[in-house]
Amino acid sequence: MPKIRIIPKLEIKGLNVIKGIRMEGLRVVGIPEEMSLKYYLDSADEILFIDTVASLYGRNNLHDLVSKVADKIRLPLCVGGGIRCLEEGKALLRAGANKVSINTQAYKTPDLITSLAKSLGSQSVVASIQAKKKTNNMWEAYYNNGREKTDIDVIEWVKEVVDRGAGELLLTSIDQDGTKLGPDLELVDKIINLVNIPVIVSGGINSIEDILKLIDLGVSAVAIANILHFNKATISGLKKELIKNNFSTRLVNFNQ
Repeated sequence: MPKIRIIPKLEIKGLNVIKGIRMEGLRVVGIPEEMSLKYYLDSADEILFIDTVASLYGRNNLHDLVSKVADKIRLPLCVGGGIRCLEEGKALLRAGANKVSINTQAYKTPDLITSLAKSLGSQSVVASIQAKKKTNNMWEAYYNNGREKTDIDVIEWVKEVVDRGAGELLLTSIDQDGTKLGPDLELVDKIINLVNIPVIVSGGINSIEDILKLIDLGVSAVAIANILHFNKATISGLKKELIKNNFSTRLVNFNQ
């Protein structure tokens, strides 16, 4: 049985980690270097950095942060926000990232996914899908950290990014983001049954029960922010519950 990954999601604005509800009403919750180390010591499987305003301001400035964190912790780092070309993706990997997450520029120039996958390898390319429910059976894809709609059906967009070589999906429900009301299980089920690459689910996760429901659907990783940032749960605590439920996961003890 594959190990279940728990990934803290650090949304960054300027020098701070921020968190909002449905990607709005953002508030400062901490310092990225400090929070990364905390989650590393608490058995995180990976760290996800997302610069929430990079595309808005036409920049990509997480290189220094990635370099500092990569020097201190030994975990895969996935970095997204403002990646506009192949060279910027390469630069983040040189700084210490293991993966790059692409959203906004992928809609503007879909060939970027293809070129990144060919140059860096599909395993290093994560397609970030920000989905908002439009009708009972349709979700619309958004970009620019949920600020802009695309008029593209999420299902059709997922098919395209997979065909172009993305090796992993980061699926975020805008409707559930930051609400602690549980993930959009209907959306997750549709995507899981559509693709044969790993899917990381983000948005609304509030408890071990939510994670168990996602595992039952076939999810191999969850990206969590709210309940970790506000100390409603710990990664090690969630993992101990997974083990009690006979699921395989990585739990470390740095005090031994």
